[in-house]
Amino acid sequence: MVAIVEYGAGNIRSLSNAIERIGGDYVVTSDPSLISAASHIILPGVGQAASVMCGVEERNLTKLIKSLNSPVLGICIGMQLLCSFSEEGDIGLLSVFDNRVVKLKSPGLKIPHMGWNRITKLRGPLFESIPEGEWFYFVHSYAPVISQETVAVTEYGCNFSSALNRRNFYGTQFHPEKSGAAGERFLKNFLNIDK
Repeated sequence: MVAIVEYGAGNIRSLSNAIERIGGDYVVTSDPSLISAASHIILPGVGQAASVMCGVEERNLTKLIKSLNSPVLGICIGMQLLCSFSEEGDIGLLSVFDNRVVKLKSPGLKIPHMGWNRITKLRGPLFESIPEGEWFYFVHSYAPVISQETVAVTEYGCNFSSALNRRNFYGTQFHPEKSGAAGERFLKNFLNIDK
């Protein structure tokens, strides 16, 4: 069972629809016992870092999320929550990834970065059967910097981490649930990761 964690971020419906399409069972919850018992956990979302972090704290999920041993996937703001700090609101985050989230520096390009873009320098099990340079869907103004935990890179005026991995924690700046067949392949790969 996949736990889609509800902490006040948007976009849960399209994610749950995508999980259904690939045959996954899921529950949308903020209940610590259901989250702890899940085989896979997804931190979804669209939102602003400070308000979403506040939602995590209000539901007493901070320590729980950091202590999870099952595979965890943060999507967009969900990945940013797993980083150490965000320039969006100058706020400390969960510090699972040793990455800062910074405002995109893309002179001459529209911010937010919205639409299809390529992912490159792919590493790890999430990208099984996904070719280098595949297109994924993005909607964001902030992104994690490149680090040793970077497992995919995207260029939009500057290079940024479009995916991160540390131990059982994974994150994507793109939205796999809005990325067609490649996104479904990505989500299947996540569900195929064992504890």
